[in-house]
Amino acid sequence: MQIQGHYELKFEAVREAFAALFEDSQERGAALCIQVGGDTVIDLWAGSADKDGQQAWHSDTIANLFSCTKTFTAVTALQLVGEGKLALDAPVARYWPEFAQAGKEAVTLRQLLSHRAGLPAIRELLPAEALYDWEAMTAALAAETPWWTPGTEHGYAAITYGWLIGELIRRADGRGPGESIVARTAKPLGLDFHIGLADEEFHRVAHIARGKGNSGDAAAQRLLQVTMREPEALSTRAFTNPPAILTSTNKPEWRRMQQPAANGHGNARSLAGFYAGLLDGSLLESELLDELTREHSLGEDRTLLTQTRFGLGCMLDQPTVANATFGLGARAFGHPGAGGSVGFADPEHDVAFGFVTNTLGPYVLMDPRAQKLVRVLASCL
Repeated sequence: MQIQGHYELKFEAVREAFAALFEDSQERGAALCIQVGGDTVIDLWAGSADKDGQQAWHSDTIANLFSCTKTFTAVTALQLVGEGKLALDAPVARYWPEFAQAGKEAVTLRQLLSHRAGLPAIRELLPAEALYDWEAMTAALAAETPWWTPGTEHGYAAITYGWLIGELIRRADGRGPGESIVARTAKPLGLDFHIGLADEEFHRVAHIARGKGNSGDAAAQRLLQVTMREPEALSTRAFTNPPAILTSTNKPEWRRMQQPAANGHGNARSLAGFYAGLLDGSLLESELLDELTREHSLGEDRTLLTQTRFGLGCMLDQPTVANATFGLGARAFGHPGAGGSVGFADPEHDVAFGFVTNTLGPYVLMDPRAQKLVRVLASCL
């Protein structure tokens, strides 16, 4: 396998670990970018971007980053807090009056960002096309009764997060949520990151597909059993209502929409660049960064059925939990995306890390491929 890009010699072991991923015949394409102290020490890509292995992964290949998108969304919401256009502890209904229905009049932006609002799923079954209908989804969430008393527990809002936070951004900033997020995070840093991808960019998007034959870890198996056997369970509804949430990633209408929980498109460079921008103060004032990265939720996740730890729209490291550590420092923060992509920052080592793959692994939180790369990185620092 030919590995493209550049790396500093000190990090040759990381390049070798990246190359070793492709010893697995199922691995199709991937990219890795690491910045240390604001300098890019690794920028690598390899493999194929299409499903048939005919089209090489190029320097400008981008992929659906799934939930890696969420932290870009949270940072935008916090920028609006800094500008006085939103407030973390004001009722959401102040900005979105219809949201006050069904016992949600006191729910705050802070609770939405930390997955504590009780809105990870919608009970009433929605038609498939609702996925692409912003008004239908925000109306359904405004009418939804929380699954628990807001603020008392947490459960990951895998896809609803995009409509909930996105609608607040839309109302506060006066433009589409994807446009707002990209203008406020990607554009100032020159990142190749998109929410609501233009058709003329489609030719460089990697085709995403699942790897076969790997059943994942215990957390993945637990979640799979529930979603297969309990159609009305919170976890099942979170990932399958509207239907096709999990199977739409390669569709044009998925790429075009602005769903800021799950359909950001970018590359490893854009993830590393974003986290470098958080570490150097380009994106958030220090007190807002402290809010982003302060523990807000810890414990058994009502949606993911495994232990999670969240700040405001980012996952915080759990060094002692195998599937929930980025693998570097205990103060690391970031976000994995479904199937293996991940972006994170480690302030102790001044590291910003981005890994992108189009071969989906079956893990719920961290993918062992990325964790292995980080372990090797740690040995080089």
